[in-house]
Amino acid sequence: MSQRLDRINELLRREISACIEKHFEFPDTLVTVHDVETAVDLKNANVFIGVIGSADQGRAVLNKLNGKRGFIQGTVMKRVVLRNTPHLHFKIDDSVERGVRILNLLDEIGDVDLPDDPDARTDKL
Repeated sequence: MSQRLDRINELLRREISACIEKHFEFPDTLVTVHDVETAVDLKNANVFIGVIGSADQGRAVLNKLNGKRGFIQGTVMKRVVLRNTPHLHFKIDDSVERGVRILNLLDEIGDVDLPDDPDARTDKL
């Protein structure tokens, strides 16, 4: 990915995050913008949203953001001037939850007593 596109993605991430923080309320739910991936032609952008809450709350957040997509795009594009205004597509990013599940599985594996490795023995027959 080009350095210019990386800068655009980061700028969009910060501005979308500020817009959501300022104009939206999600009771009992923590909503963060994890990443933005903009197409090379700057016509589409995937916005990955992290939601800490139940699955129903995550769907509600996603529905609300997709419903207000035009407002968010307009607000962000007043501050970010680009040749093409990307069409925002909000998606749930569950990477944090997957990471926690993997860490929990690793902890469970670490608690299991494994037999000694036969190849690591120093006494040979």
